[in-house]
Amino acid sequence: MAVLTDDEVDSAAESLNGWRRVDGALRRSIKFGAFLEGIEAVRRVAERAEAKDHHPDIDIRWRTVTFALVTHSEGGITDKDLAMAKDIDGIVDQTET
Repeated sequence: MAVLTDDEVDSAAESLNGWRRVDGALRRSIKFGAFLEGIEAVRRVAERAEAKDHHPDIDIRWRTVTFALVTHSEGGITDKDLAMAKDIDGIVDQTET
């Protein structure tokens, strides 16, 4: 699987909800209305990630959850990361406030 160029990532991120390229990863931070809403979103993302065997880095800070995607085995952002970002959008946008 080929690593995408910065331009390819930036172009693809335009069609994603709040994702951007930062420090070599595709990132999105989401502020939820309550701590447990964020935890529930993380649980649902974890299930999807496990099923796809492609796991995001996840940082939880009270009501804000940040997802970071990079295909470590390839050394950069790939189509797998873009697909996972779309999956995460579908999951979290249902509970985001």
